[in-house]
Amino acid sequence: MDRQGLHRDATIGSTRPGSVDEPRFVVETGVAARIARIAEPVLKDLGFRLVRVRMSAQAGTTVQIMAERPDGSMGIDECEAVSEALSPVLDVEDPVKVPYRLEISSPGIDRPLVRESDLERAVSQEARFEMKVGLDGRKRFRGLVGALEGEGAERAVRLARGDVGPGEEANVSLALADIAEAKLVLTEALIRNALRAAKEAERDVAHEGEGGEGETAANPAPATPAPRRGPGRFATGKPSKAKPILPYGIQAGPKQAKPQSAEPARPRTGSNDLRGPGRPQAK
Repeated sequence: MDRQGLHRDATIGSTRPGSVDEPRFVVETGVAARIARIAEPVLKDLGFRLVRVRMSAQAGTTVQIMAERPDGSMGIDECEAVSEALSPVLDVEDPVKVPYRLEISSPGIDRPLVRESDLERAVSQEARFEMKVGLDGRKRFRGLVGALEGEGAERAVRLARGDVGPGEEANVSLALADIAEAKLVLTEALIRNALRAAKEAERDVAHEGEGGEGETAANPAPATPAPRRGPGRFATGKPSKAKPILPYGIQAGPKQAKPQSAEPARPRTGSNDLRGPGRPQAK
């Protein structure tokens, strides 16, 4: 086993699950690994942790950095904040020698599973695993995530397989150190759970707003009346009739709209990225 593999085995389970410092059992290689080493301390200072770094040839070269808070949340504003903090650091370190787009994203519903806490939250959910080392001649598995077992380098996850072939075991134990990639499968059950969790989060926020710090629901702050605008010096004394709000491009009155041209619209050319190639951009 290589030096990197030994180091990873030694750290599995050594930090409290769910913390910013919790190690990943799935890590990158090559240029993506260099980007990960640069990004991790920046993310940690902001209260986030790295999920995955992936490079693709989409729109030239795209560097996707997936991040989240320890509870699994990641908003659009937070993606922008991470991009603003990480962009200058990547410019200085220059790990990618060609022009690229930087894409900061959240893990999403069908998220990668890279830490023990990810597996614990994914219990009873369907996931797909790809192994670095074959198990009984097989490297790809799919099934319901079970409990974690073992300690240290022997740490493993149980999987109730849904892709069992003739003569194969229905329940297997997959060593975390041998997992090359793991990801939740987008199913109806997963979507329902995500919607339920989102509603509960909204309910908690609303509850905190009603009875949290500051003004409470029992003693609300007096509402400040909105200032009224006077009739003005050109008022006629008669109430004015509100004009209807029309969609942009539609004229009011008896004028007839000009007929649409039969010529198809020409597609736009050029890029929406005003910062030029090689400059990071938040998604």
